[in-house]
Amino acid sequence: MDYFAQQLINGIVLGSIYGLIAIGYTMVYGIVGMINFAHGDIFMIGGFIALISFLILVSIGLTAVPVILLIVLLVSMAITALYGWTVERIAYRPLRHSFRLAPMLSAIGMSFVLSNYSQVAQGARVKPVPPIITGGYSLFERDGFVVRLSNVQIIVVVTTVVLLAIFTWLVARTRLGRDMRACEQDQTMAALLGVDVDRTISMTASRPSPRLCSAASARCPARCWAGSPSA
Repeated sequence: MDYFAQQLINGIVLGSIYGLIAIGYTMVYGIVGMINFAHGDIFMIGGFIALISFLILVSIGLTAVPVILLIVLLVSMAITALYGWTVERIAYRPLRHSFRLAPMLSAIGMSFVLSNYSQVAQGARVKPVPPIITGGYSLFERDGFVVRLSNVQIIVVVTTVVLLAIFTWLVARTRLGRDMRACEQDQTMAALLGVDVDRTISMTASRPSPRLCSAASARCPARCWAGSPSA
């Protein structure tokens, strides 16, 4: 039971991160009908941006951890959104009305481009970061095994819940959300009713990127900043 409780906590944390990634996949596939193979590479770039932003802030003398995390999150969200928008404009939009295999091949090619670009720019070695978020709670102990809930795990879950709530509001209550749902049902009819399909698809392609960077930023503290074996 002790091991089950610990693995349940770990699974909820990892599921929160993977859930943010999965939303981006479903959004792009639901509207365009194409699997975005570059999705995971944008996740990777979000992690690198979070790491670089963190090191820059530390190097200029900023020491307030909450402020650092907030700035890292906002910077990563902005830059990865730009990456997502650029990828859609360069690799996907010119092939939107081509045969169905062409956008998929373009997505695979873009995945290779992004992964090799990151490897050339940052190298292939692991980049460790000293822990800045430590501590947690011991829920209970039995037979020498302690079930722990770290502060990083709490931050990851809370951040995910907040982002999912914002995304739900965006899709259900805003004009962009209505346009996205209209394009998902029928792009031709949506265009006849005045929806800018190209703009909606571009915005949809860029919207998952901030959530990807949030997932990457959450995973970066979970694996690097906290150094917690249970994260």
